[in-house]
Amino acid sequence: MQLDCPACARSTAHRKLYSKNSCDIFQCTGCGLGRAQSDNFDPHNYYTEDYFSGGHQDGYADYRGSEPVLRREFARTVDFLRAYRDGGRLLEIGCAYGFFLEEARRFYDVAGIEISQAPAAFCRKRGLTVVNGIADEPTLSRFGKMDVIVLLDVIEHLPDPRTTLALCRHHLNPGGIILITTGDFSSPYARLAGRHWRLMTPPQHLWYFTPESMIRLAQSLNLKLAACDHPRKLVPLALLTFQTRRLFGAKHPVPTGVTSGIGLPVNLFDAMRCVLGNPDAAAT
Repeated sequence: MQLDCPACARSTAHRKLYSKNSCDIFQCTGCGLGRAQSDNFDPHNYYTEDYFSGGHQDGYADYRGSEPVLRREFARTVDFLRAYRDGGRLLEIGCAYGFFLEEARRFYDVAGIEISQAPAAFCRKRGLTVVNGIADEPTLSRFGKMDVIVLLDVIEHLPDPRTTLALCRHHLNPGGIILITTGDFSSPYARLAGRHWRLMTPPQHLWYFTPESMIRLAQSLNLKLAACDHPRKLVPLALLTFQTRRLFGAKHPVPTGVTSGIGLPVNLFDAMRCVLGNPDAAAT
């Protein structure tokens, strides 16, 4: 069937792969971008406080309790960012409880956008500039131009990733960069696991990117894919247990406790980190 592909920026042939959680999963035959067809999904009602505390099987086990582990991981992400843009104004879209912003504000002037009310309020209590809402034009305009825009495991959740990324491009300063982390749908693990892939969680995850789809999406928006790799990640043991139980069909949450503060290095090479920049930034 023909569907509009956000990465190819045109209508392309798509094939149906399978169904998961009452959603049909399609894939663009050109760039490999996967998509979940989901009706009546309301992100405002879905991404509530319990999404971060074990209330959703495809959410987080204990996000706040995992702060020490998450901040160690985010500190590594900040070090990676500084190799491309060492300082300036930074905006994180989907900043949750602000743990990345806490690490980044040692080097950047930081701000964030978060759809869930409780995490946004938590950030503000810690002195962070965080708006409760979505990354639309009115919200982004409140912040002005940015040097760095960060979407950590966010783009796969967006109803319209192309429009959001186009807005980010519009609000990027000359020489600025966009950092995106997301799953790699073309990875051996993703292809082998199929509908049982750990990141195949519609309607939470609506899009399943590949390196080729990220290249095409960037080029169609006058951005350049400056880097794409598959780094290891420090993951809270509580989250690993939570996700493993979900994969095996366990319905009841397991107590987190001390496991939230234990981090394990993990790399299944099915998650990618992409840096997008504007090749004509100096002339913008």
